[in-house]
Amino acid sequence: MTFASRFLAVLAERGRLCVGIDPHGALLNAWGLPETAAGVREFGLRTVEAAAGRAGIVKPQVAFFERFGSAGYAALESTITAARDAGLFVIADGKRGDIGSTVAAYGEAWLSPGSPLESDAMTAYAAQGLGSLDDVLALAERHDKGVIVVTAASNPEAAATQGAIRADGRTVAAALAEEIAALPGTAGVVIGATVDLAAYGMTVEALRGVPILAPGFGAQGARLSELPRLFGAVSGQVAAASSRALLGAGPAGLGDAIDRAQAELRGATA
Repeated sequence: MTFASRFLAVLAERGRLCVGIDPHGALLNAWGLPETAAGVREFGLRTVEAAAGRAGIVKPQVAFFERFGSAGYAALESTITAARDAGLFVIADGKRGDIGSTVAAYGEAWLSPGSPLESDAMTAYAAQGLGSLDDVLALAERHDKGVIVVTAASNPEAAATQGAIRADGRTVAAALAEEIAALPGTAGVVIGATVDLAAYGMTVEALRGVPILAPGFGAQGARLSELPRLFGAVSGQVAAASSRALLGAGPAGLGDAIDRAQAELRGATA
């Protein structure tokens, strides 16, 4: 199975929720955990335990582990391993991007079978053009992994760049989405749930069959019940990512929060 077929199968079988694993300082404090590598490891493992059997996808935010150096990366390795052992689909949210051998090395870190950081997909930037990711995309294709490319981010400052009109009359975001749609099931797009597709020159039709990771549900303002309205005919391709709105329930309430989010999504998409 290609990355795209695996991703879409998880959504169909285990629901459209993507549970973010974002152990930033305020949440660590709220959970009664130290702001250390040991704290983020415990946070990650508890989140995996709550998500297992309730959701299909988890998304560790690499930065919150990386800030503790090698010990933080060891905590991330433990979190990813536990998630994969629990049968969860893991998206490493590191937003890597470069060219040539450098981007290939990123791919080897996150997508190579047997790597300590092996995940099912990684997020990436293609600011230098989608071709800059050719090597990591080739690696992903060999191993049925995925590269999910930031295409239309929800932060306001992104609009000036991603909504810019190219010489061919398309926006940067629309052209990138079309190029990704033409790939053989190896890539997806990151589109913020608060993004107005039309304002970015994008159409639902151009996204058919493309895996979509949509952050912005919960704390950033979008409601899970709005998924069909936001993405229309391609809403079945969307992993609705939620972090703080779930994690804020604390370790004792996280499982119930995930259950409620899944129920809200099922009700909206029934």
